[in-house]
Amino acid sequence: MVICGFLMLLLFSCTEQSKKTNPVVYFEIPVVDMDRATRFYANVFNFTFDTTIIDNNAMALFPFTEKETGISGALAKGEIYQPTKNGVLIYFNTGNIDKTLTLAITNGAKILYPITNNGVGLVAEFEDTEGNRIGLYQSKE
Repeated sequence: MVICGFLMLLLFSCTEQSKKTNPVVYFEIPVVDMDRATRFYANVFNFTFDTTIIDNNAMALFPFTEKETGISGALAKGEIYQPTKNGVLIYFNTGNIDKTLTLAITNGAKILYPITNNGVGLVAEFEDTEGNRIGLYQSKE
């Protein structure tokens, strides 16, 4: 029921409020091994996942709180999902980029772009256990 409500909220946001909200509302990160991927993201970011099947694809939904800012998404496994380092790059917000990047490496990630001050904050990129390029962002404040 929570999943249906989440998807309905996304659909409503996309159709009714597109002029009032940010344009991106949802993402999916392709995975090959769902257990390995959920373990990795849980260990690195301390996330818990709700799992479901949507359109014959396995999904592990990232946490979503309506009253918080930002978007949410899912780890996705199915025929159409192919992990890649090329294409869309998703950045996860973190309060401590050093600690988060260390946790990623400890859990099997590879550094693709070291921690760098880009003038807006600190950024870094790593390859997750599935072969996706994932970004980290820590604000200056």
